[in-house]
Parts: sequence; C-alpha cells; structure tokens
Amino acid sequence: MVRWTASNMPSQKGRLAVVTGTGGLGYEDALALAQAGAEVIIAGRSADKGAQAVSQIRSLLPAAQVRFEPLDLASLRSVAAFCQRLSTQTDHLDLLINNAGVMMPPRRLETEDGFEVQMGTNYLGHFALTAGLMPLLRKADQARVISLSSVAARNGVIDFNDLNAERAYNPMRVYSQSKLACLMFALELHHRSEAAGWGVASMASHPGVARTDLLHNAPGRHSAMGFTRSALWFLFQPVWQGALPTLFAATSPLARSGGYYGPDGLSEVRGYPTEARIPKAALDAKACARLWDASQALTGVTF
Repeated sequence: MVRWTASNMPSQKGRLAVVTGTGGLGYEDALALAQAGAEVIIAGRSADKGAQAVSQIRSLLPAAQVRFEPLDLASLRSVAAFCQRLSTQTDHLDLLINNAGVMMPPRRLETEDGFEVQMGTNYLGHFALTAGLMPLLRKADQARVISLSSVAARNGVIDFNDLNAERAYNPMRVYSQSKLACLMFALELHHRSEAAGWGVASMASHPGVARTDLLHNAPGRHSAMGFTRSALWFLFQPVWQGALPTLFAATSPLARSGGYYGPDGLSEVRGYPTEARIPKAALDAKACARLWDASQALTGVTF
C-alpha cells in the first residue's frame, strides 16, 4: 500500500460527520475532515473543550463547517438525547467515528448506568450511539461507521461472566477487554449490515502508540504509565499520525467494510495506514454475536 496521508483524502464536501471526543485523535479527525470539506460535529462531554476545539479548527480553517454538540458516553440518557437532537437537525448521517475513550483509571469507576467506566464509555456508549444514529446512517449514500480499537486488544479477553468487572478489577485487563469489544462490534456490525442490506459500511482502526492525553487523564501524570508517556514521549508517534488509520478507514475508496486498519511499522505501533492484524479472539463469530446480544440487553437498545 502506498504511504497514505491526509493529503490523499478525497473531497468530503457535502458529507456530514460525527466524531466523538474533543481532543487528541478526535480533534485531528475533525480537523482533517473539515479541511477536506465535510461538515463536522464534534461530540463530547465538556462544552469548554468542545468550544476550544471548534475555535482552533476555525482559526486554521476560517470556512470550516464545524460545531460542537454535548454527548456524555457514560450516560445512556445523554446518548439518547444526542441522537434525538440530531434526528431533528438532519435527515442523514454519512460518517460516524466512535473515537472517544477512557484509559486505565486506577480504581473501578461506574457510569451513570452502573457500567464499569471503560466498558461503559469506550464500548457500550458507542454501541448505543451507533444504534441510535442507525436510521440516519441508513439514509445516507455509502455511510461508514469507524470504531476505534487499540493494540491492547491483542491481549483482550471478553469475560462474559463479569463484563463490568464487578468481581475483579484490573485497569489494563478491562481496558484491553473494552478495546477488543470495539473491534468485535465493528466486525459484527459489518456482517449484520451486509446480511440485512442496511447499506452501512463498518470498519475498525487503531492509532498504534500515539502521543495523546489518555494516559495523563486517567492513570495520571504521576502514575507509572503517565510517567512513561511524559519521559519517553519520543516513543509515541504524533497524534496527527495516529489519526491516519481512522481517516483512511473513514474516507479512502480502498478501505473495505469489515476491514481493520492501523500503522504499518513494527508491531503496528507507528507508521502509516495499512491493514492491521485482527486478534484471534475477534474472529470468533459466535463470540461476536454473543457480545452483540449482551450489549443490547445491557443498554436496552436495538438495531
């Protein structure tokens, strides 16, 4: 595959995109899509951070069509309200990037609905969001849903007997589970869309190891992981580069539904977009279907 950058993106003029997350990878996704001509909705929990992201993009691209909408993925009530608002503002949605995430809080925390916060925010919130926006996605021409996974998914295990880590909580284990779940969701959504004729493409991507604030925000700057992120910053690729696999999946004619994209370097930790290796656990079709059913039961949403 030829080295792909944001300059290779086809025009996105006339397309409407929702990107979850106000900083890091989400910001870079929104900036690149706006530069390519898309109308972009940045969806996130913090109105201040959302306003800052919009302001930064407009300072770089004065003609950008970009705005912020409040969305708390740790609240199914907020997810439903966001979907309802969007349905009154537009009759279709071309692109959904399920990007926002929480990484490795040192102690177990719960969402508003009682889910462990990493599974609730990274996965279940996005599962419910995609379901709520599916009517708009199905009305678009060649809509795409991109779900963010991680290299951590390689070590992930879906514990169907303790999805919300109520019996035992290990920050990295639960984070890996949540990111494996995101990948399995992307693959299952692809299969169900094809089988039912929904006309919505579903891909997954991962950024490799990127210089975002995830490790500073959750484990904290003074944690071992946070210290690694600060002191060994040069081992982490720039955020704009970490966003490229997602942007490739979202816009390239070469990206295929059911595909998984990440960096092309050693162990997929850095580099430029290419097809990523799908962990064996995500290729278990029965497990993917079981996770889908469990997710519908937990969130109370259906596709």
